[in-house]
Amino acid sequence: MDELKIQLAWNRLLAIVEEQAQVLMRTAFSTVVREAGDLSAGVFNTAGDMLAQAVTGTPGHVNSMADAVGKFLAVFPLEQMEPGDVFVTNDPWDGTGHLNDFTVVTPVYQDDRCVGLFASTSHIADVGGRGFGPDANDVYEEGIRIPISKLFAAGEPNVVLLDLLKANVRDPVVAEGDLYSLAACNDAGAVALLEMLEDLGLPNLEEVGDIILSRSKDAMLACIAELSDGEYAYTMHTDGYDEPVTLNAVLKVAGDGISVDFDGTSPASSKGINVPLAYTQAYATFGVRCVVGNDVPNNAGSLGVVNVTAPEGCLLNAKHPRAVSARHSIGQMLPDVVLGCLHQVIPDAVPAEGASCIWNPVFMNGVSREGENVNVDDFVINPIFNGGTGARPGKDGLSTTAFPSGVRTTSTEVNEATSPLVVWRKEYTPGSGGSGAYRGGLGQTIEISHRYGAEFIVSKMFDRIDHPARGRDGAETGAPGAVYVDNEAGEKRYLPGKGRDVVPPGYRLVMQTPGGGGNGESSGRSEVLNEVDKTAGLV
Repeated sequence: MDELKIQLAWNRLLAIVEEQAQVLMRTAFSTVVREAGDLSAGVFNTAGDMLAQAVTGTPGHVNSMADAVGKFLAVFPLEQMEPGDVFVTNDPWDGTGHLNDFTVVTPVYQDDRCVGLFASTSHIADVGGRGFGPDANDVYEEGIRIPISKLFAAGEPNVVLLDLLKANVRDPVVAEGDLYSLAACNDAGAVALLEMLEDLGLPNLEEVGDIILSRSKDAMLACIAELSDGEYAYTMHTDGYDEPVTLNAVLKVAGDGISVDFDGTSPASSKGINVPLAYTQAYATFGVRCVVGNDVPNNAGSLGVVNVTAPEGCLLNAKHPRAVSARHSIGQMLPDVVLGCLHQVIPDAVPAEGASCIWNPVFMNGVSREGENVNVDDFVINPIFNGGTGARPGKDGLSTTAFPSGVRTTSTEVNEATSPLVVWRKEYTPGSGGSGAYRGGLGQTIEISHRYGAEFIVSKMFDRIDHPARGRDGAETGAPGAVYVDNEAGEKRYLPGKGRDVVPPGYRLVMQTPGGGGNGESSGRSEVLNEVDKTAGLV
């Protein structure tokens, strides 16, 4: 192909998938998608290989969605599809790891011939069952599970499936609206793709797709070739549900790629912190891509040279019907584990450990309806709060930043407008970043109560309370997280990091997210940086 046409096609594809993601955000019903960008979007060739992904979104969705489209094609091969078909699943093992994420796949037709596919994923706030949280004993308790099915058949909605979904969730309007939102964003991508093919005179995506994937693979292999071959191990302990868990990785660098094996990791849990393999692969691969070939396009070509495995039945390769709702509380730790391995290969490019796991509590109304002047309307919200990242080589860590998830914080105004809760305090926690030559990023303190003094429920999926982020090369750990309730009488009670609790009437809930670890010994920190921190009140 003409080189100019290849570059034009690539730039158009990037613009198309970003527009796809923006349409999803503009039309989403769920606040966490609309405000925080908890989504993914991408374009695929007819073999199910991801060619390009939207920048907007989260690696857990993007990289597991990249694997999911092939599973859709295994159930509905191209020859069984027709124009107007749209497919959907929220199966954790066929999609992106838990029931709250719905993946929608749409084939694109030009003159009755499929020329590509679009896929998108978003987090739907409620799927029934116990609700989003870590407390279930198996996946059947966690909500409704939709196998790979037709959401639309030849343009007609699958009314039976939609009615079944709406009958099993607490907010049927939002659930149905989000599915239409996913279908709409894929349609927007399809229209733009057909315009691109016509503008550039391309019959399909096959030739340009093969070139994109081949060049991405070769560029990634060239980056790997610059590393020293060998095996590098790293172990991390995290809070788990009610007892600590071990995440153990061995990363092998060879000329034909990088492999990561999680042998030695704790066995699967009886609670919902288990991780399906696709989500493990998504975040472990992302950990590699952060520092190896991070300017190479993220698609099936570059992803294909990173191989991630975990023993069957361990925490990171949980099998059906294990509970997996809070799989992010473990899965989002994996980039830090992988980076711990890579620090032994490229020490000048790797940050220290950070808070990593987002703090995304689910708030909902309590059971009690007693008391005067109490707003008893049902509500469910799922805000996002973040801790600090680890200090970077030559730079301090980033405060209250979502790494590795990339999911933005939902604003206080939106949280208060969509619930009867009041956010009294939301501020940096001074001194929470681990000290070192470069300081870890700060966590934050959030204080919340019910507007009318009523009780409310919080479902917690927090980590780094008992096992804070470790510093690198002689630096200090970041401050651990904490969660507790207190009242005007000074009665304070600490809560566990995971599980459902009731915030009693008249109490406030306080959450302190963890800080990131430092990098390098504190004696190497410049006095200028110390003075800046003191002046800003960060220490």
